[in-house]
Formats: sequence, C-alpha cells, structure tokens
Amino acid sequence: MSATQCAVPPTPAITPDLALRRLDDDIFRPMESFPTRRWWFAISITGALATLFVVCVGVTITQGIGTWGNNIPVGWGWAIVNFVFWIGIGHAGTLISAILFLLRQKWRTGIARFAEAMTIFAVICAMQFPLIHTGRPWLAMFWLIPYPNDQSLYQNFRSPLEWDVFAVGTYGLVSLMFWYTGLIPDLAIARERAVHPFRKFAYGLLSLGWRGSHKAWNHYEKAYLLFAALSTPLVLSVHSIVSFDFAVSHIPGWHTTIFPPYFVAGAIFSGFAMVATLIIIMRKMFRLEHIVTIEHLSAMNKIIIATSLMVGYAYAVELFMAWYGGVAAERYAFMNRAMGPYAWAYWTMVICNVVVPQLLWFRKIRRSVVLMYPVVILVNVGMWFERFVIVVTSLHRDYLPTSWDMFSPTWVDIGLFVGSIGLFLTLMLLFCRFLPTIATAELKAVMPGSQPSHGVNHA
Repeated sequence: MSATQCAVPPTPAITPDLALRRLDDDIFRPMESFPTRRWWFAISITGALATLFVVCVGVTITQGIGTWGNNIPVGWGWAIVNFVFWIGIGHAGTLISAILFLLRQKWRTGIARFAEAMTIFAVICAMQFPLIHTGRPWLAMFWLIPYPNDQSLYQNFRSPLEWDVFAVGTYGLVSLMFWYTGLIPDLAIARERAVHPFRKFAYGLLSLGWRGSHKAWNHYEKAYLLFAALSTPLVLSVHSIVSFDFAVSHIPGWHTTIFPPYFVAGAIFSGFAMVATLIIIMRKMFRLEHIVTIEHLSAMNKIIIATSLMVGYAYAVELFMAWYGGVAAERYAFMNRAMGPYAWAYWTMVICNVVVPQLLWFRKIRRSVVLMYPVVILVNVGMWFERFVIVVTSLHRDYLPTSWDMFSPTWVDIGLFVGSIGLFLTLMLLFCRFLPTIATAELKAVMPGSQPSHGVNHA
C-alpha cells in the first residue's frame, strides 16, 4: 500500500453527505421564508437600541459634547474607546476572507461571508464616533476631506486623526467591494429561485446580469483575487494607523513603539471573538449547524488562543519597558493602571484577555458551543476594557496633581455605546434576512464530492 493511500484525509469543511440541492435550500431558506417570531423579537430589541443611538446623537449635536463625561484631563472619553473597539471588531472579516483565501484555507468558506458583513457594519459604527467627537460633524467635509476650497482652516495632515480618514475610508471601501464581489454569484442564485416578481427584479439588479458563463467566472476569480490582495495589507495598516492616534503623542502610557503590532493582534483577537459570538447564534437560529460546523469554531478558537498570547506578551512588554526605561512619569502611568483607582478595569482586562482564553487549550472546551461561548463573550468584554484602560488611565492623572480628576460616563456616553451595539446587530439581522449569509459558490467548491480525489480509497 502506497504512502498516498495510507495518508489520513483532511477533515471536510462541512458535513460530507450534504447534497448540493439541500445546500441551496438551507442557505436561502431565511431569505425565502416569512420571518420567524424569534427574528422579529430580536430585531425589535436591537431596533430600540439603535433608536437610542439616534437619540443620543441628537442630544450630542444639539447640546454639545458637554453632555459627555469628558473633563479637563480626560479630553478623550468613551467616543475614542468605542471607535477603536469597533475598528478592531471589523478586522476579523478581512483576515478570514482575504488572508485565509490567499492561503487556500478551505475552512473559511462557511464563515467568510458572515465575517465580511460584520466588517462593513463594524466600520459603519466606528465612523460615527470621530464625527460626533469633533462637536461639529456637519463641518467634517471641510476639516477632514482634502479638496480645493476657500476655507480659512485647512486640513492638518500631520494629525493622526486625519490619517484615520484615509485609512478607515480605504479599508471600508475595499472591504465593501470585496464583500459585494463575492455576493454576485449567490445573488444570481437568489434571482433564479425567487418567485415574487419584485424579489426577482431586485436580486437580478444586484447580481449585475450574472449568467455563470466560463468567461464570467474567469473575470470573477481574477477580481476576487485582486480584492483579496488589496485587502491583506489593510489588516496591518488600518489598525496600525489607529494606534498612531496614541503612539505619536508624548503622553505617558501612549508614547510607545509596540502599539502598532499590539493593536493589530488585539484587533484580530477581538474580531474573531465577535465572529464566534454572533455566528454561534446565527447557526442555531437558522439551523445551519451542518454547514457552520464545530470544525469552523474550533479553528477560530485556535486563532483566539494565538492572538491572546500575543496580547499578553504586549502587556508584559509594556510593563517591562516602563520599568527599564527609567522615565518616572512612564513608570507611574503603568503603576497607576495596575494599582490606582482604575485597577479594577486593568485586572478585568488582563483576566478576560490573557487568563480566560487559555481555557481553549482544552479540546473539550474548544469544541463545545456551551463551554466556549462564555469565553468569547468575556474576550469581547476584555477588549473593550483594554481600550478604556489605555484612554482613561493615561489621562486622568497628568503631570499636575492639581488637575487630576476621575472620569465618569454620563447617560449619553452609555446610550451611544449601547446604541451602537444595537445599530450593529440590527444591520446583521437585516443582512441575515435579505442576503445569503454563506458563500454558496465557494462552499460547493470545497465539498467532498467536488474534489478530484473524491472516491479514492484513503484506508
């Protein structure tokens, strides 16, 4: 018996005995059936939270950012914390879709479309906070977007906030085009399956006249590969530039060179945790456990373990360099984080981001939905507290003890954050209802029956 015949076949990405026709029926069922009570209940809650976000934005615009908890030492409050948090959430979509696609990882196919949509909606939520944080969002075009004008105030290209405009804008645009390009073949399937004339027209319009010819597939694969190649460097560049908001300053606790790789690892860490948090609910709600299998969740958990170790290493390096550098202000900033009035937030961050994810080393926990779910929830909590610790504990005690003050959020701060979660989840629910959540064409390409080696005896 040859070595090839003795080799153990790889674990299939989805259930091996799944028929192609059943695959279409399962994926397109949420789009073709009437919404269930669970869906209406969920979107009523998320819609109410999104309405709260609109109300809080209205209060901020009409009354000013004095309605927030910002004070003299803490000029940046929850708005920047939420901005960095949502940008980090959006990183997993690009990583799963682009980088794993270039590496030809077949397990990504079941979760790539869902992660791509999560990227788009997270970027939408993130972009709201820098706009309202300026205090005059209607002047953003004049302050942030460079174009020939006769204004007396020109764009400050030396400001990291200006860099965010280019980085986040480019990231959002490329991610949107990458997501929509992958949707086109599946929208054509929805068009052919649609019964109502309006649905057939809408999906036909969105599918751009796709007919599935050899020439069309050739152009599609080239375009998809091109967008994947464009998206890959954005994973490193976008959150690196976001970290420059802090790293280029001279404030103790921010002025450090480890921030770019530290922020990138943290973004992937929180992004994968959010994908796992939502896709576990989605696969249960729409009965897709045989498509989004435990193999997908286990692979994501392994990446969560790896990025957790990177984040923990960054925490240790920060503490070591604060001690080794010999700068009294820098040393005090990190001592204040660990033992000051916000020590509870710091140790919550460490426990949720470093200690709790180590439970995923155990196979029983890593492959159990019930046991892994609290872990990924706590990772999301810990990553929000990481941004809170970076912003607040570095600002609330500056060089002058007479200006020290504690930061306390107002109801508007809380409403904006909770409302942004509602906006994000509302967009996700609408996506699951009207668009295919799984890349059908890509998934069919990795099914056992479509492989050249199908039927070969691996015994």
